[in-house]
Amino acid sequence: MQNRTTPARVTPLPPRGARCACPSAALIPAACGSGGALLFGSLLAIALLITVLFTGCSSQVTRDSGDTAPTGPIDISRIPDAVPRDEPLSRYGNPVSYAVSGHRYYTLTSRNGYVERGIASWYGTKFHGRRTSSGEAYNLYSMTAAHKTLPLPTYAKVTNLQNGRSIIVKINDRGPFHPNRIIDLSYVAAAKLGILGHGTGLVEVEAINPSAPQKPLLATRKPAARQTASLFLQVGAFKSRDNAKRLSSKLQNAKVGDIHIMEASNASGTLYRVRIGPLDSVDEADRISSNLVSRGYTKTQVVID
Repeated sequence: MQNRTTPARVTPLPPRGARCACPSAALIPAACGSGGALLFGSLLAIALLITVLFTGCSSQVTRDSGDTAPTGPIDISRIPDAVPRDEPLSRYGNPVSYAVSGHRYYTLTSRNGYVERGIASWYGTKFHGRRTSSGEAYNLYSMTAAHKTLPLPTYAKVTNLQNGRSIIVKINDRGPFHPNRIIDLSYVAAAKLGILGHGTGLVEVEAINPSAPQKPLLATRKPAARQTASLFLQVGAFKSRDNAKRLSSKLQNAKVGDIHIMEASNASGTLYRVRIGPLDSVDEADRISSNLVSRGYTKTQVVID
């Protein structure tokens, strides 16, 4: 489970009668005793209410230790994968861009060809029944997920790179906004993928074209063989080997772990990638990433090979 933060202006004004879970509503002050204070309080309350309504609302309130797994047993074998189908873009949750904690995210204009590897997390009971960024209610027993930039909705195949299991989810929410995470799975999706125990997992996310025939995901029906996935932090990528060496030297002096310069070539030329690792765990990646941010290296990214 990871922290989730409310995106600013992710959704337009919700439809009449929709239930809003925005924490901003709790900021509306009570009326004061004197006439002048009462007028001021009323005007301030109205202003805040207007702000809440026109910035929209979503399920992305701060997650804390109160977000847990359900207490009763669940037979996840009876819960099917999401079934990809052509759907129009959601009326909510697809702005050109939005900002969270000073960082701006840009919604992708197309899901076609999207494939990314990274770290998955999950969210549970605290958000069950709350409105997602797309306007749908979050159901921890449904095969859904949150993503920062893919269009809503998007169907995606998510593969656990450590055990080979694959699932299909419907992405209908925004998040996760914890550093180094690429997707937030519903509780049952995380259970089927086998990442509940650690809270996170190394995954590959592949957007699905609903018009194409879908192959059955047999890996979700039987135990899968354990796979090898190496976790790295990439601190920089350069066309110049000398620049990569200079960064590598600085990182060596900072004693943040094993530093490697990895050469990769494509049609655009050769890149020299400066990476730390392989790392033993997601916790180690988070610790080193936080250390690097404190030293001014704010553009690190998780890489899984």
